[in-house]
Amino acid sequence: MKRFIFSILILVIFWSMGHAQETDTSKSPELVTAARGFIDLLVKNDFAGGTATFDSTMKAAMPADKLEDAWKSLIGEVGPFKNQGEAHIQKVRQYDVVAITCQFEKSPLDIQVTFDNKKNIAGLFFTPTKPKADYKEPSYVNPKAFREMHRQIGTDEWALPGTLTLPIGPGPFPAVVLVHGSGPNDRDESIGPNKPFRDIAEGLASQGIAVLRYDKRTMVYGQKLMENMDSLTAKEETIDDAIRAIELLRSTVGIDSTKVFILGHSLGAMLAPRIAAQDADIAGLIIMAGATRPLEDVILDQFNYIYSLNGAMNDQQKAEIEKIRQQVNKVKDPALSPAVASSELPLGMPARYWLDLRGYNPGVVADKLNKPILVLQGERDYQVTKIDFDGWKKALSNHKNVEFKLYPKLNHLFIEGEGKSTPSEYENADNVSVDVINDIAAWIKKR
Repeated sequence: MKRFIFSILILVIFWSMGHAQETDTSKSPELVTAARGFIDLLVKNDFAGGTATFDSTMKAAMPADKLEDAWKSLIGEVGPFKNQGEAHIQKVRQYDVVAITCQFEKSPLDIQVTFDNKKNIAGLFFTPTKPKADYKEPSYVNPKAFREMHRQIGTDEWALPGTLTLPIGPGPFPAVVLVHGSGPNDRDESIGPNKPFRDIAEGLASQGIAVLRYDKRTMVYGQKLMENMDSLTAKEETIDDAIRAIELLRSTVGIDSTKVFILGHSLGAMLAPRIAAQDADIAGLIIMAGATRPLEDVILDQFNYIYSLNGAMNDQQKAEIEKIRQQVNKVKDPALSPAVASSELPLGMPARYWLDLRGYNPGVVADKLNKPILVLQGERDYQVTKIDFDGWKKALSNHKNVEFKLYPKLNHLFIEGEGKSTPSEYENADNVSVDVINDIAAWIKKR
């Protein structure tokens, strides 16, 4: 749920921009021309023409009607298309990714068109144009207090690269595994110039707490997952890798194996109780902006919020809301089965994904765990709201070891701001609040 700025609307594929190398656009003018031509087709609403050069996987994952839904959802959020701007090409493994900066009425976006070696379109992603602001190193980080080491999570076909931030000293140290929100996140949970997981890792390590973070499976293996999209669930997206990261951290020299905690943000927070239920030795849970309501309801509320930021919704936005409402109803329908097309469901996620989450109540599962729990929530967060925070408080009202922290000025990234939070706010370079870092560190040290 963290990437629900623009990609809440356009989570069409789990495409990774990791391991990319910038190349000269003059060396591949035909790919730039092809990408610009594809965008022209979108602007003309020629979605059948747009899918004509898709590879077989993309044709299955995004037929013309689904491409139309994605484009219209995008227009509903950022306004009518204005023009195409500069192009960039990156080499990602065997693929060429052409990113065209496009101006829309409300915001610029990069449309990333991925080509395979046969020049077929193998991936498509809409992302906020990278802001000019650079990442800011937070003042609470002391680089002399820790060292960072590469770690690999797993050894099989889903092995993931990660970073262990280890305090300097004799140890053993308490430790935390960071679990991402939805979307193809890197280990820093980068969004615009912000890197909240890096802030948390280095902030906690500066106070004597080790942290393991890693690139998400949907980032590293996006294309591979697309090929079996219909079978994807939260287990493959998040849970399995979190369990493996916990096991790795627990067996690492210098770590107190009895004090390994899990910190989930957004979707990762929602799933944290389910992860902890599979590992009896988890020392405790830190819930940062975790939903307690069904995910489909959260998504619908996010759309309503974004579309209402500028006042009354226009007709296109109202139509989009109604379509999402129908998709939500499909998720809740007792007759939902794996045979239902993903195009009929929110975010284009497969029916198995929604069936896997059916009946899951994070608060109820957390209450059954005999574990310390810290629940953190930004009051300005529009993606996961105080409604969910209150849901945790209600579900854990009889829990013997739980603390709640509500921060009036913080948004979904736990970054401070004023007024109503908006998607564009995430483009401003800032850091996770020092209060959050101090509260987490103090809570862990009490355990």
